[in-house]
Amino acid sequence: MSVAWAFDAILAGTVLGVAAWIVVARETFAAVAGFIAYGLLLALVWVRLAAPDVALTEAAIGGGVTGVLLLGAAARLRGGATVPDVWPAAPLRLVAGALCTVIAAALAAVVLLLPEPAPTLAPQAAAALPATGLGNPVTGVLMAYRALDTLLEKVVLVLALIGVWSLAQDASWGGVPGPQGRAARAPDALVFLARLLPPVGIVVAVYLLWLGADEPGGAFQGGALLAAMWILMMMAGLAASPAVSDRRLRLALVVGPAVFLAIGLAGFFSAGAFLAYPEPWAKPLIVLVEAAKIVSVAAALALLVAGPPQRSPR
Repeated sequence: MSVAWAFDAILAGTVLGVAAWIVVARETFAAVAGFIAYGLLLALVWVRLAAPDVALTEAAIGGGVTGVLLLGAAARLRGGATVPDVWPAAPLRLVAGALCTVIAAALAAVVLLLPEPAPTLAPQAAAALPATGLGNPVTGVLMAYRALDTLLEKVVLVLALIGVWSLAQDASWGGVPGPQGRAARAPDALVFLARLLPPVGIVVAVYLLWLGADEPGGAFQGGALLAAMWILMMMAGLAASPAVSDRRLRLALVVGPAVFLAIGLAGFFSAGAFLAYPEPWAKPLIVLVEAAKIVSVAAALALLVAGPPQRSPR
């Protein structure tokens, strides 16, 4: 048994154990803490599967932004944070367990009974990749072969934020996220990190954006990192939550999908199809779309964590 095989077995067992802990945990905070650990462990799984792009996204979203979002939700639950000690009836538990077993067995069968070699379009995608000017096949797939999916993902992110804002009371619409009154002073360690990390985080985020054309990285990973830096500064009280009625903020939210859609429509005239790129300009146009997307992703993720407006604009 090799060291790599032993590490993978331990990692797989730990992931399953943490997943079970999240399900059976009786306290909200414990379940959220387990979910954050689960996201970080999944990032390691994707690294072992040679998918660093997915690992970066999982670490930033699954273990980072989503964890902060769930912690905020758990804090809002307050007295209801403990799950009532009420169990479903025994027949219902048996049916649920049987269905879970069937689904797990079916998924295992799908994976284990795949033909050898497994069907794939990877050779065709790799052969056409030079036409995009990109060296990163993941970016090529997302921005060329499945560009419509990528565009819709950014639109859905904005729609999700609009849904969160719609939870605001009428008197607070267009206002500022956060409770009324003066916030408590942040711990000194948090303030220190909020002063130290954002400059480094901004540089790394821009680097991930630029690197994404040829190596693992991209706009979503960079945007998630920028959002994390913004959230850190708001938590430390070094940056105020912006009013959702701010036109500059709303422009930042829509600039990514708008630029993507505009270049996609221009493809009708320049390349003969929607979301197609003229070959000499493919890479510059994709980098331009990625640069616009990083702004929208960062703004949307940070504002999702901030929550709906709770007080009138200053």
